[in-house]
Amino acid sequence: MNPEDIEHLAATLKARSGLILGSDKTYLIESRLSPVARREGFANVSALLSALRTKRDEKLMASVTDAMTTNETFFFRDKAPFDQFKSDILPALAKARLSGDLKVWCAACSTGQEPYSLAMLMDEAKPQFPRINLDILATDISDRCLEKAQAGLYTQFEVQRGLPITMMVKHFEKVDEMWRISPKLRSSIRFKKLNLLEDLRSVGRQDVIYCRNVLIYFDIETKKRVLEQMATLLADDGCLFLGAAETVLGITDAFKPMPGMRGLYIKNAASAQTGARRTA
Repeated sequence: MNPEDIEHLAATLKARSGLILGSDKTYLIESRLSPVARREGFANVSALLSALRTKRDEKLMASVTDAMTTNETFFFRDKAPFDQFKSDILPALAKARLSGDLKVWCAACSTGQEPYSLAMLMDEAKPQFPRINLDILATDISDRCLEKAQAGLYTQFEVQRGLPITMMVKHFEKVDEMWRISPKLRSSIRFKKLNLLEDLRSVGRQDVIYCRNVLIYFDIETKKRVLEQMATLLADDGCLFLGAAETVLGITDAFKPMPGMRGLYIKNAASAQTGARRTA
C-alpha cells in the first residue's frame, strides 16, 4: 500500500470519526477494507485507497469509515455498568425524579446490544419504579449498525454473548436461524445517526450517558471536546459511564470519578454551575 494513500486514509478517518490510525495498522486496513474493495469493484485494497485519495466520492468515504470503525459489542458487556445502573443509579435517580422520564443516552450504540440491555433491565425493574419511564436515545455514526439495531435481529452467537437465558426466552423470538427482540423493547428506544465530533446539543438534557469504549480511539483534544460537550448535556445529579480502559483524568475537569465505582463519573461542581448558566 502506498504510504501517501495510508496517510490520506488516516486523515480521513480522524476528520470523519475521530479514529486515530497508527502507522502499524497495515493488517487492520487490509482485513477491514478487503470486503469493501470487492463490493465496490476494486482489484484490491491498494486500488481502493488510491481512489479514495484521488476522487471526492462521499459514498466511498462513508463505506470506508464505517468499515474501519470498531463495532465490537455484546449484551451486558462488562456487566458492572449494568449492575451499577440497576442497584445504585436507577434507584437514586428514580427517588429524585419521583415520576416521568429518566433520560439515558447510549452514545456509539453500535448494533444495539447496550440500549437493549438497559431496556431489559428497566422492564424487570418496572414493578419497583412504576412511575418512571426509561427514555433511551441510542446513537451511532454507522448507518449499517443502526439498521441492524433497529431491526433487533441477532444471530445465535450474538444472543449467547452475555445474555442470560431467562432474558432471551422472555424478550426474544426465533426467526428462522436468527433471534428478534420483542416489538415492545424495539419501540422503547429511539435510534438516531450522530457523529460525536459534531455539535451534540440536539441530544438534549440527559440523566445518564453511556459512552463506553469509544474515547479510547480518539486523541486527547477530541476526547476533551466530546467530554466537555457531554458535561453540558448531563443533569447535575446525572452520571457518565466510560469503558474500563477509559478515564477523564488528565483530560478534563468537567467530570470526576464516583468513589468506589470504576468507570462511573459525575460532574464537578464548577461544571454543573457552568451547565446551568448555559441552559438558563
